[in-house]
Amino acid sequence: MVQVRAGAYDCDVLVVGGGIVGLSTAYAITRAAPGKRVTVLEKEPGPARHQTGRNSGVIHSGIYYRPGSLKARYAVRGAAEMVKFCAEYGIAHAVTGKLIVATEREELPRLHALVQRGRENGIPVRELGPAQIGEYEPEVRGLAAIHVGTTGVCDFVGVTRQLARASGAEIRYGARVVRVDRRPERGVAVLTASGDVVRARVLVNCAGLYCDEVARLTGDEPQVRIVPFRGEYYELARPELVRGLVYPVPDPAFPFLGVHLTRGIDGGVHIGPNAVPALAREGYGWGVVRPRELAGTVAWPGSWAIARRHWQYGAGELHRSVSKGAFLRAVRRLLPATEAGDLVRAPAGVRAQAVLRDGTLVDDFLIREGARAVHVLNAPSPAATASLPIGREVGRRVLEMLAAAG
Repeated sequence: MVQVRAGAYDCDVLVVGGGIVGLSTAYAITRAAPGKRVTVLEKEPGPARHQTGRNSGVIHSGIYYRPGSLKARYAVRGAAEMVKFCAEYGIAHAVTGKLIVATEREELPRLHALVQRGRENGIPVRELGPAQIGEYEPEVRGLAAIHVGTTGVCDFVGVTRQLARASGAEIRYGARVVRVDRRPERGVAVLTASGDVVRARVLVNCAGLYCDEVARLTGDEPQVRIVPFRGEYYELARPELVRGLVYPVPDPAFPFLGVHLTRGIDGGVHIGPNAVPALAREGYGWGVVRPRELAGTVAWPGSWAIARRHWQYGAGELHRSVSKGAFLRAVRRLLPATEAGDLVRAPAGVRAQAVLRDGTLVDDFLIREGARAVHVLNAPSPAATASLPIGREVGRRVLEMLAAAG
């Protein structure tokens, strides 16, 4: 039986999750309060194995996000801090800028709205006509575009490893949480699958794809469920066709950005992702099915509400998943020179998307508190970009909680 005993703590703060948000939180706590003991539990054998290590590596500018939202504030601030962090520690990065390109007339009002939003968020934006697009990307075609100079790319796995080293936290890999005993007057005790028990004064839940389950283990009802969406990528066999980053104009009715082109720090160009329902929380391919997890997704009323509301959009994404030709047509809207042989399958990622009971996709970062616990319940893209500000905010709440507990 796992139980909390008064005064018998292994650490002050126990962080569940060794992705970039969890390790940024550990880093922020030890920076703000050097005497605090922090332990991180990560179920994988190393850090950044899921969302952190399976994204396109983009340092987002913050142009897409509602002014005043956590995403807008933390992405703008976090982008500048991420570039500085990478420079300080010698982590591969580049500030490349990006184009957001309108290829249809009906996209032009949305493109103009992005210009206004960017300016409201304090982001420098340059508007381009068709001829000017070619100055940045000779092979890209569009009716109009905007250039966002603060966007870049970096090695987020390298950032995560550096955060782990610099935090001074005790990090235990291969430590999957199976039970939590939370006593508001004492603290928390966590049992791992290997039988280890870790006792702490406060728990921080940065479990990503499993954050709602860890919240419920703690005894807190998160009021959301994580619905996993797989993002599938191709690599461009002729990377010389793309100089930097090229995005379509996003549909504001859906939280995904659409198929885009990303030249990474290694010089390769990734194309994607699409967004299709995953059949497991770590469902990186159609062949990965976990019945219990799938049943949990299907049982959540919000999943059915999403399906009803976005079935047309979803059908298009599924078509691009199973048909390389359909994916190619989506790419050719931006990059007409692309041929079928240019698309080489690359590893997929899974987005941990929080969904409310009514089917609303949680649009902003979501951080909630319980007794002796802080839960990060929605931190998909641009969470890697915004990880340093997110970590400080979570750390601030944790230190206030510790002070109140005495």
